[in-house]
Amino acid sequence: MTTWISRYPEDRLKARERSAPTGGSLAGVRFAVKDNLDVAGLPTTAACPALEDRVATHDAEAVRRLAAAGAVPVGKTNMDQFATGLVGTRSPYGACRSVASPDHVSGGSSSGSALAVATGQVPLALGTDTAGSGRVPAAFNGLVGVKPTRGLVSTRGLLPACRSLDCVTTLTRTVAEGRAALRELAGYDAADAWSRAAPPVAPQGIAASMGVVGVPSGPLDLDGKHEEAWRGAVARAYEIADAVVEVDVGAFLEAARLLYQGPWPAERFAAFGTLLAPDGPHLDPTVRRIAMAGRLVTGEQVFAGLDRLAELRRATEPVWWDVDALLLPVTPTHPTLAEVAADPVGVNARLGTYTNFVNLLDLCAVAVPFGERADGLPFGVQFVAPAFADGPLLDLASRWCGERDAGVPIASGRTQLVVAGAHMSGLPLNRQVLGVGGRLYRRARTAAGYRLFRLPGDGLPRPALAATGDGPAEGIAVEVWDVPEQGVGALLDAIPAPLALGRTQLADGTWATAFTVAEGGLRGAEDITECGGWRAYLRRREEDATSPAWRGAM
Repeated sequence: MTTWISRYPEDRLKARERSAPTGGSLAGVRFAVKDNLDVAGLPTTAACPALEDRVATHDAEAVRRLAAAGAVPVGKTNMDQFATGLVGTRSPYGACRSVASPDHVSGGSSSGSALAVATGQVPLALGTDTAGSGRVPAAFNGLVGVKPTRGLVSTRGLLPACRSLDCVTTLTRTVAEGRAALRELAGYDAADAWSRAAPPVAPQGIAASMGVVGVPSGPLDLDGKHEEAWRGAVARAYEIADAVVEVDVGAFLEAARLLYQGPWPAERFAAFGTLLAPDGPHLDPTVRRIAMAGRLVTGEQVFAGLDRLAELRRATEPVWWDVDALLLPVTPTHPTLAEVAADPVGVNARLGTYTNFVNLLDLCAVAVPFGERADGLPFGVQFVAPAFADGPLLDLASRWCGERDAGVPIASGRTQLVVAGAHMSGLPLNRQVLGVGGRLYRRARTAAGYRLFRLPGDGLPRPALAATGDGPAEGIAVEVWDVPEQGVGALLDAIPAPLALGRTQLADGTWATAFTVAEGGLRGAEDITECGGWRAYLRRREEDATSPAWRGAM
């Protein structure tokens, strides 16, 4: 397997090990580095042999951060040239193959980094992920691939593919190892124009504990063996999640198609176009053809693409009020080298069906293994969540992989409060919960036996959750908030009758404080239980109000 492009000589490696901090969290951990990230004393080629004389004088910031924690870089790994590919075959240094099959591709573009971990040469490798380049090789080699929020990890010292989308990623065998590396890698870098500081408080709508997983509501483009494995993965989601919700992923998938059908090839040409001339055997012909096409993109096309992406981002936003994370396959198939050779552009494009949209829509993701397909090839899925949900997303990934999940404890002096209506994230009265210091803890559903009503009256619609004993088995969608104990009383003072404090049982069997109503307070109320939750009821009202039948009745 063509895993490495360059490695430290043994004496230089020993010198780095001797100089490495001994008290860091990663002390003594050897790691591989994708060859588009600088490592002092080694060339950064991005799999272009013409760049072998460009020896880095400093470590890339991501490499420096791992080294400061005691980890030791051992060498530079093979990759799809200029990080343009998801197959692992677009390299003059040789094609990479899956650790499970010499006939199947390794995935790319972080191909060598995945193989270095999968073959046991190192426990940790750095890759990059612009369109799936970390997650695809993770899936094809049975690994965990952590794709952080854009800008959370510095890209200083990276030979870019698309600067606005590039992310430094990790490849490991376990979620715990990926989490430990990300803990050291993450941090604001003022010298990197694309770096972003993680907010001190999670953005609105991001739960501290993820329990509601979204899965696609319609059929997916999967080959037969992938389809069979995917059905097993969905069944696994029902085992580890509090609730599984079907969602329309059409806008996400349309955004994915923009990466190559839109203007973004121009950004690739801007990043490394000067290295594509003159042509020669040092250049992969497919990579060159893709990037050179970026010269033809017009300014009008750039702004039209950005405008369409903004529309699609807005179209996807409501999904994140209903679910904590999306579960998707990483790829639709696992191609052979022969299939890639026969159709190098088409096969590669299809591999990005479920990965390309993540950075375009400013999301974070983690690829995790789910055993093997029927033919023995590794099968991987991914969890996707909003920006800066990295920590809770890794907790969910740990649960998926059967690793220890300590959960997120409620601090002393605080309590859980269940809300089912206008106090939910993004709705009109949520400001009251935030105002008393509340933090979204998790999304959940009630146990069976609860019904949801709309109380009578003018003005802001008011819901009421009632324990009637005859509610649906799947429960009612709610949010659980982490609130200071004194804040509960302040909220109660602001909530008019017939609502009062009570206890509500959740689908997992736990009980929490909630604003509920006794049956005697439901006189004149409309039973809206069939909607399944307050947000769904509001969406139905909005749809009814804009339907031709409704307008004709006005």
